[in-house]
Amino acid sequence: MLVTIDKFLNADELSQMHAHLESGEWNDGRLTAGGLAGSKKNNQQLDDHSDLAISLANFLLERLGNHPQFVSAAIPHRIHPPRFNRYAGGESYGVHVDAPIMSMPHSNEVLRSDVSATLFLNNPEDYDGGELVVETEFGSQQVKLNAGDMVLYPSSSLHQVLPVTRGERVCAILWAQSMVPDVSARAILFDLDQSIQALTAEQRVDQDELMRLTAVYHNLVRRWAQV
Repeated sequence: MLVTIDKFLNADELSQMHAHLESGEWNDGRLTAGGLAGSKKNNQQLDDHSDLAISLANFLLERLGNHPQFVSAAIPHRIHPPRFNRYAGGESYGVHVDAPIMSMPHSNEVLRSDVSATLFLNNPEDYDGGELVVETEFGSQQVKLNAGDMVLYPSSSLHQVLPVTRGERVCAILWAQSMVPDVSARAILFDLDQSIQALTAEQRVDQDELMRLTAVYHNLVRRWAQV
């Protein structure tokens, strides 16, 4: 299930984000890639331990926890702080799968990666290449969104970032452990919840019937959730 969230960040937030990132310390992205992924990864990454990276990550974490569409799609139990990466001059990230278990920074806790997300921080016309390619049951899906837009996809998916041949691609990436680990169950719940939200906005909907539908949603979460 691929879900796109339009305008997760607005123009002012993007401008401030870029201003901060320009002053950041960027390292070889392979420092945070383990196993075979390390041989596939060729990009730059903001130092995760820097005050800047922590501050920007905390800003996004707050937004994620309060964003109805993200919560609906991910049903998050735990979110790994976002990381910031950039690609230029032919850099790419070959076909790989995200680590299933990740350590949470500054704690002894770990996270099972169920949902991966990419937040695009600059526009498609700013660079050539750099498409996120995700392998799905319907074949390869290429994703290249506007600045401020986000895409969510199962962490179990093989995926890659194609070489950036002109300009610079800057993104934030993150992972969530879902309270509903089954991908197909999350997809059903997302569709149901989106319908409920749309019906809720309608003034003429029978409120008793809407409550019954909401009860179905909550009881399915109760059946499928692992907490």
